[in-house]
Amino acid sequence: MAVNLQIPAESEIHAVAGVEIGITAAGIHKSGRPDLTVFKLAPNSAVAGVFTTNRFRAAPVQVSEAHLHSDADTRALVINTGNANAATGESGLQNARTTCAELAELLDLRPSQVLPFSTGVILEPLPVEKLVAALPAAVGSFGANRWFDAAHSIMTTDTQPKIHSSQITLGDTLTTITGISKGAGMIKPNMATMLGFLATDAGIAPELLKEMTRSIANRSFNRITIDGDTSTNDSFIIMATGQNGVMVDSVASPHYAVLYQALTAAAAELAQKIVRDAEGATKFMTIQVENAANEAEALKVAYAVAQSPLVKTAFYASDPNLGRILCAIGYAGIKDLDVSKLRLWLGDVLVAEEGGRAASYLEEDGQRVMQEAEIVMRIDLNRGTHNETVYTCDFSHDYVTINADYRS
Repeated sequence: MAVNLQIPAESEIHAVAGVEIGITAAGIHKSGRPDLTVFKLAPNSAVAGVFTTNRFRAAPVQVSEAHLHSDADTRALVINTGNANAATGESGLQNARTTCAELAELLDLRPSQVLPFSTGVILEPLPVEKLVAALPAAVGSFGANRWFDAAHSIMTTDTQPKIHSSQITLGDTLTTITGISKGAGMIKPNMATMLGFLATDAGIAPELLKEMTRSIANRSFNRITIDGDTSTNDSFIIMATGQNGVMVDSVASPHYAVLYQALTAAAAELAQKIVRDAEGATKFMTIQVENAANEAEALKVAYAVAQSPLVKTAFYASDPNLGRILCAIGYAGIKDLDVSKLRLWLGDVLVAEEGGRAASYLEEDGQRVMQEAEIVMRIDLNRGTHNETVYTCDFSHDYVTINADYRS
């Protein structure tokens, strides 16, 4: 059951001028549901991406990254679910390239203008014949506003589609931002086992878009964790079609700050929806580390707490065994941490200070907060001025069940 995950009505999802989406069932996903999605972009669109750091980077990740480096005119994306095409060696690379070549022929493009993406089971060959055979049906179903269907099509163990759509005004011009993401397990930056696709009808200079995409990823998808596992297929793509006539070509542009903030907010919402729909999750947890010496230190502490199985299972049980949080902070890797200066809050309850339990802390107060569906932990290191926030969830019995039965 997703934790307070809001799904917009189809009437609230705005089409992005310059983006067409086609969807079909290729027979790759075990359920038989739609599992193949194609994005077609208007000429002169700018596209940038951030990809997994896992050394077993999936074939589509390698091909997408190579195509982005070799061709500045990306015109199509193709996404399959049900098979990750990861740890598949040279044949996997050839299957990803074949996918690009076949779609390019249908759309009268160069293969390097196509970016492939896959998600699903690792270490199994991609049934490329099924994928290629289904491409004409996907292309034949192109529509201007099929974001809702696409959000469903890219799901694996997700229980809910993840969609964002908003409109802002840049000068006198209405600007649309719409995107989708998927992910529910094997989630931990950099990146997570997730796919994220975000589009705007504003124009953004290609080199600037690359910088923006990296920065936005770090403020959104690289601030979530479910189980600490960095996957092989993670990809986050931003597409700027330029169809509304607005052009942002530098950070000095009068529209840069507003557009950057809106894209960041959209990506953050899509990232947090992944955590809200995490496999077996019953609680959405925000971990705020305050007054750290630097960003790296703050993130070390935040992730140590967020990824501790003992912390996560305690929160699932609403058991205020909060010494587990202090334990995780202690092994986060800050060798000169003065624990006597640290303070820990659970919601509005001060739990620890001066190296131990706060004098005012009552276990029933801790348990009251832990029974809530959304919980905030604040950790004040009292070492500097840097703050960071990470989003995570609890571990339930269902997490084990889902992942024990993932391939059947």
